[in-house]
Formats: sequence, structure tokens, C-alpha cells
Amino acid sequence: MLSLDFIRQNRDAVALAARQKNVAVDLDALLALDSETRGIKTEVDRLRAERNAISAGFKSAAPEEKAELGRRAKEAGARAGELESELATKDDELKELLLRLPNIPWEGAPVGPDESFNTVVRTEGTPRDFGFTPLDHVELIERNDWADLTRIVQIAGSRQYCLKGRLALLEGVLMNWALAKISAAGFTPITVPALTREDAFIRQGQFPGHREETYQLPNDDLWLAGTAEVALTSLHSGEILDLSKGPVLYAGYSPCFRREAGSAGRDVRGLLRVHQFLKVEQYVICEADEAISAEWHAKLLGLAEQLLTDLEIPYQVIETSTGDMGLGKFRMNDIESWVPSLSKYRETHSCSTLHDWQARRANLRYRDGEGKVRFAHTLNNTALASPRILVPLLENHQQEDGRVRLPKVLQPLMGGEYL
Repeated sequence: MLSLDFIRQNRDAVALAARQKNVAVDLDALLALDSETRGIKTEVDRLRAERNAISAGFKSAAPEEKAELGRRAKEAGARAGELESELATKDDELKELLLRLPNIPWEGAPVGPDESFNTVVRTEGTPRDFGFTPLDHVELIERNDWADLTRIVQIAGSRQYCLKGRLALLEGVLMNWALAKISAAGFTPITVPALTREDAFIRQGQFPGHREETYQLPNDDLWLAGTAEVALTSLHSGEILDLSKGPVLYAGYSPCFRREAGSAGRDVRGLLRVHQFLKVEQYVICEADEAISAEWHAKLLGLAEQLLTDLEIPYQVIETSTGDMGLGKFRMNDIESWVPSLSKYRETHSCSTLHDWQARRANLRYRDGEGKVRFAHTLNNTALASPRILVPLLENHQQEDGRVRLPKVLQPLMGGEYL
């Protein structure tokens, strides 16, 4: 959410951001509504002041004046009440428009309507020359009896998975390993529920848009979150945080759920795009300083890159275009891991800086060095998500005989060289 003061003073920049992010907004309607609500508030304040002044002079008024003063006070109070009711409606309309306004993107972001305008920042690692025809991850799973991908579809439908044996153990090991690595970097491990109320999605920024991508439980007035970020954004909502000793750092661990609406026919085979998954999410609440949040963006990105380096998976870092980064993002970098069977890189991580756009929605505040209460900056990045990470992990480390050699960091955790 952008502040109204900012919108009034930077109308052209807001309009440009909307165009760059493919967001349809009516700034004329928003600013007209803003002017109208301010006018109503001024009139309500005037009427309340008039009523108070009349009441203050009532006792000292002459008896013959009291009836008229009482009538005027009652009339002013009644009119103020009518206007306050109208104001509440107008405020709700204004808030709805504000919730749909995009953040101003980073000036270095590629400008374009979709992912085809994303650019490669750098590539790390070299795709392996196998010397044999590599199998895809589904073939590897089936050869080693590591899942029941066909049977589970009969139970739960498409885009579901059911790991077993050593691969099921590996998924748990990977999540715990990632959580420990991020914790060692100063982040507090925290488990959060996937079930949250609608307000949490509004504070995080996924709603009012993107409802079609989210599972709803209407009987319980709850929704299933696709990231720990939903709960973490609301965890300190309404508080005034003490950031004098450093930012709030969380390593959120949770089950995640996504309907994958609009992705029909894409990545139905295997583990790349499923409805339910596990994820360790890095989350930061820091001071509202561009340099500080830029520094944390680099740190979050670096931690995710280190995990991929430890897993011995080639990857590339992407600068995400304005049209692909999402409504609230100031800057967004994806990390794409090499998938041999597709001969291409696929997204496994997403690092985002939102400045105070998200904090304004969630009322995340802190007191700065001068004692002023300000909205914080927020950032987030995937540490590791499974089963998606299993796709490049299995395919990049497969052997000609169908076995999968584990990266060195995982071998002691799994009790052997091979999965």
C-alpha cells in the first residue's frame, strides 16, 4: 500500500508503475474520493466543534436561549452522525482502491509485461556432461521405487505427490538442513500454520487479487497459505517494534498450498508444480532505509545461493521484469536451477524487497533513532522448497545405473554416498 501523501505528490510515478506492472487503476477516481473524504472529515470536525462549543455555553446561557441552543446542538450532532456513516463507506471504498495500487518498482528492473523480459544477472556452475542419456526425475523415481505418483492421483487428483523410502527421508533431511543453515545465519526458526484468516492475506498483499490461486475453507472462514510469509507478515501487526539492535529475522517453516489456477497443462508431470509442498522461507522486517533493505536483499539472495552451491546444483540469478514481479514488489530476483531433462533453468527461489508497501497494509511499525514511529521495510526469499528442489537434485546427481549420488553435505545426514 502506498501512502495517500505519496500518491498526491507523485501521481505520475504511480501511474507509470501501474502501466509497468500491467495494473488497471483509476487514479482520477481515487484522488477524487480522497478529496471527498477529506472534505467530509473537515465538515464532521466542524460540526463536532460547533456542538461542543454550544454545550460548553449552555449552562451560562439565558433560560430563553437554552431551547434554541439545545436544538442547534442536537442538529449539529445528528448531521455529524450522518456524515460519519457516509465517511465510513467512503473510507472503505478508498481503502479498496489503495489495496490495488502497485508498489513503485526498482529503477534497475527490466521494463516489460511478462517473464520474457526477465534478464539473467549471472550464471553459477556448469551443467554436467553426463556421457549417457540422463533420465528425468520421474523416471529416476520410478526406477528406484521412491514414490507412488500414479496411485496418489487416484486418491487426491493431479499435481499431488507421495514420496516413500529414501526419498521421503531425504525431503525431511533437506528441510531440516535448510532450517539449520538459515538459523546459523541469525534467523529465528519459526513454524507457522498454513491456515490463516482472510485479513492475513490482505496484509501480506496476495488479496484482494489472486483469490483464484488460493484454497478456501468457507465453513471455517479460513484460507490455505502458499507461503509462511502470509502468517509472518501478520505476526507483529499493530506492534511498534524495537529495531535498534537489528531487524526481525525469521526462518519460517510451514506446509504450503497453491491451487495453480491458470497453469492448466503446465508441468503436470512430476514434482515441479504441485498443490501441496513444504518450504523454509526467509523473512525480514528492517528499518525503512533503502541502503539497509538493499543490503538484506543481497544477504537473502546470497544465503539461497549458498544452499544451491552446497547442493552442487548449477543455477542462474534472474532480474525480474516489472510485469512479472507482482503488485507489491520493489525489486525481485528469481533463482533458477538447472534441470537436465528440460535442458533449461527452472525457478526454485524468489527473493523480494517490498519497502514499506507491505508494512503499511500490515501496520508493521518501529520507532527510529529520533523517536518517530515509522513503517518498516519487509523482505522475503525462499530458502528451500520441496518437492521442487528434488527435481534438479535428482537429475543433476544421477548415475548411469539409475542411482543418485548425494551432494557431499547430505551424505553424512543420509548415512551414505548414494540415495
